[in-house]
Amino acid sequence: MTDTTSSRVSMPSHGTDWETLSAQMNEMATGDVKWREGKTAVYVFNAGEDVSRVQKEAYTRFMSENGLGPMAFPSLKRMEEEIIQMALSLLNAPDGADGSVTSGGTDSITMAIKTAREHARAKGRLKPGCQGNIVLPWSAHPAFDKAAEMMDLELRRIPVTDDFLADPKAMGEAVDDNTIMMVGSAPCFPYGLIDPIAEIGEVAAAHDVWVHVDACVGGFFAPFARMNGADLPAFDFSVAQVHSMSADLHKYGYCAKGASTVLFRSAELKEHMIFDTNDWPGGRMITPTLAGTRPGGAIAAAWAVMNYLGVDGYRDKQGLVVKTREKIEAGVTALGFEVIGKPQLGLIGYRHPDLDSFAIWGKLFERGWFTSIVSKPQGIHLMLSPKHAEVADTYLADVEWAMEQVRGANSPAEQQEIRYGG
Repeated sequence: MTDTTSSRVSMPSHGTDWETLSAQMNEMATGDVKWREGKTAVYVFNAGEDVSRVQKEAYTRFMSENGLGPMAFPSLKRMEEEIIQMALSLLNAPDGADGSVTSGGTDSITMAIKTAREHARAKGRLKPGCQGNIVLPWSAHPAFDKAAEMMDLELRRIPVTDDFLADPKAMGEAVDDNTIMMVGSAPCFPYGLIDPIAEIGEVAAAHDVWVHVDACVGGFFAPFARMNGADLPAFDFSVAQVHSMSADLHKYGYCAKGASTVLFRSAELKEHMIFDTNDWPGGRMITPTLAGTRPGGAIAAAWAVMNYLGVDGYRDKQGLVVKTREKIEAGVTALGFEVIGKPQLGLIGYRHPDLDSFAIWGKLFERGWFTSIVSKPQGIHLMLSPKHAEVADTYLADVEWAMEQVRGANSPAEQQEIRYGG
C-alpha cells in the first residue's frame, strides 16, 4: 500500500510574512503562459491595463460583500439588476425579461436547463418518472453534458452540417414528447460560428419546445459587432422562440472572473430557476443560482467595467478584435491554411490540408504561444483579445516558422517528437 501522507503539504505552524509569500507566488508563476504579453488566445481576455485597473479596484472594494444577502448589501442587488438590464437591452429582450448574474458559463447553462426542466414539469410536458432530454448540435459546449449528468437528463447531440453549423431539420427529428430544450450557439466555441438560431426557433415552435442560446462567448461581442456593421444572423431574443440565453461577462465583457449572466424572456420563466426552502432551523433560504454565497467583487467589477467602457468602448474593443481576426485569417490563408467555416466574431479555427496542425501547435508552444485546438477537423483555435492586435505579426511569423519546422521533419519518429514536444 502506498503511503501518500509523506508528501502531503501541512499547514505551517507559524505564519509567513507577506513579502516572502509574494515572492513565492511570483516564483510559482514563472512557468505560466505570458498572457500579459499576448501569448495566449484562451482563458484570458486582455482588454488593456486601464480595464484591468477598473476590474481590480472594483473587485477589491466589494470583495468581502456577499451577493447572497440583498437586504444586507443593497448595493450589490442594484448593481446586479443594472447588469441584467444592460444585458437584456443588448440582446433584444422584451419588456418583462429578467435574469441573474452567475459564476460562469457552466453555471448559467446549468441554471437554464434546470429552469427549462421545471417549466416542462409545470406545463405537464415532462410527466412524472419520465427522463427529459436535450437536443443540441455536436458543436455545443460540454457544459450541457455536465448539467445533464447532474440532473439525469438525456443529451442528444446531432451532427453539424458541412458548414459546421447546427442542423435544425435533423435536430427536429430528434425531438420527442420528453424534450425539454433545443440548443443553439452564438457562437459555438470550437469554430466560432453562429448557429442558425431563427431556423432552430421555427423547428422548436412547431414542437412547442424551449430554445436556449448559448452566447457565453458572443453575448457581449455580437451586439457590438453588429453595431460596427457586421451582417450577423438573428441569434438573440429577437427570435420569438428563444426562452433563455447564457452570456459571459468575464469573456468579451472583459469583466473579472467569475461572472456570467443567465437571461430569460420573462420573469415568470425565471421563477422556475429560484431555489426556495424553509424546512430547516435557519429560516427561509432563497437563492437564484447554483451558488449560495456569491462574491460581491465579481458583481461589482462587472458593473464597473460595463459602465467604464460603455457602448462606444465595447464597439472599439470588439472592432479591434474583428480586424485582428481578419488579419490573422488572411495571414494563415496566405500560408496555405484553411479557415474552418466563416467566423464573424473573435474566434477562429484553422487547419493545414497537408501538414500536421497539432505538430504546428506544438512548435508554437515552444515559442511561448498557448492556444486551444480543434479536434475535428484537426486544427488550431484562437480566441482573440484586443491585446492580440499588438502581436499578430509576430504570431504569423511564428506560424510560418512552425510550418517549416514541421515540414522539415521527414521521419515518422521526428514527426511524433515535434507533435508532442518530446
